[in-house]
Amino acid sequence: GGPDLILIPGLASTSAVWSRTAARLADRRRLHLISVRGFGELTAGANADGAIMGAVAGEVRRYIAEAGLASPAIIGHSMGGQVALRVAADAPGRVGRVMTVDASPFFPALISPGATVGDVEPIAQVAYQAVQFLGDEGLRSRGRALGLELGGAADAVFGSMGWQGGDRRVLAQALYEVMTVDLRHRLPDIAAPVTVVYGWSPDEASPRSRADSLFRGAYASLPRPATFERIEGAEHMVMIDQPGRFLAAVERFLA
Repeated sequence: GGPDLILIPGLASTSAVWSRTAARLADRRRLHLISVRGFGELTAGANADGAIMGAVAGEVRRYIAEAGLASPAIIGHSMGGQVALRVAADAPGRVGRVMTVDASPFFPALISPGATVGDVEPIAQVAYQAVQFLGDEGLRSRGRALGLELGGAADAVFGSMGWQGGDRRVLAQALYEVMTVDLRHRLPDIAAPVTVVYGWSPDEASPRSRADSLFRGAYASLPRPATFERIEGAEHMVMIDQPGRFLAAVERFLA
């Protein structure tokens, strides 16, 4: 019972990453946990061919309409955060509020604010081929070297507890899209308030020490300024790394 809340997992993750969040909110919210075909143990289905994120966003919009959800809140992690932004931009009158968790409208901008799709395309192609031909376990073994090329971004993805594997065709395509899709031009279309949650470190030697300015810059074109929630001690899997602090941020988001 209660207001509707949609939870969208990230790349190669299933709804299991939201288990603690769902347990905390189940008595006060009507929860809708999204799963992406081809992630984890789910068969790929239609996701075996073509683009992934646009199709997932379209299915979420269809579900909101067909289930008659009234201004649901959406929380999306990583790739799921990009899906949430796309849903909010495409259906501005149907979404109540959005929280992105360690997600950027253009992920390479978190490494270099001036990065372009053209800059990251060659690296994205390498990652795509690695997953396609080596599988996620093979890519995991190459993650350190690839992580250096990506400024540490690959280590955050492949070394995290959220990476649950799946169909290599779907994983390859989804990873390629996460690295190359730029949604910054869609931010002005979002009418719903947006909360941006991300891992942060006070250690100046950590890439996370720069997170404040990088995330604020990434979301600068929202028509309504975002609320920023930095979670000290968290890396990419914020809800797993710092569950208590994350749940407190969720409570503020839903208040």
